[in-house]
Amino acid sequence: MDRLVERLSAEGQDIAVGGPAPSVEEFHHRLTELKYVFLKFTGTRGGTDLGVRVDDATDLGTADFTTATGSVHVEGTLTLNFQPVRCIADIDLTTLTGTGHLTPVG
Repeated sequence: MDRLVERLSAEGQDIAVGGPAPSVEEFHHRLTELKYVFLKFTGTRGGTDLGVRVDDATDLGTADFTTATGSVHVEGTLTLNFQPVRCIADIDLTTLTGTGHLTPVG
C-alpha cells in the first residue's frame, strides 16, 4: 500500500473543505450539482488536497446550507498515487472542517 494512502487511512484525520475559494455556497453547489468536491487533509506536510467524486452514500440530511449549520457526511471515490480509494468524511458547515479517512478499494 502506498505510504500516503496508508497514513490517510487512519480514522479521525483532520479535513477541511478545499478548492480555490471554499464557502458553504460553493460546497453545496459541488455536492448537489457537480457531484465533485475538494477536501484537504490538513495533517500532512502542506496538506493534501483531493478531488472526490461523491456518490449516493453522501448524506445532506442534517445540513442547512442557508444558515450554514449542521453537518454533511461525504463519501466518494478517487485515485491517489495510482491507488483507488474511497474517502469518508464528516464536515461541519459552520467551520467547513471535520474529520475523515481513506479506505483502499479493491
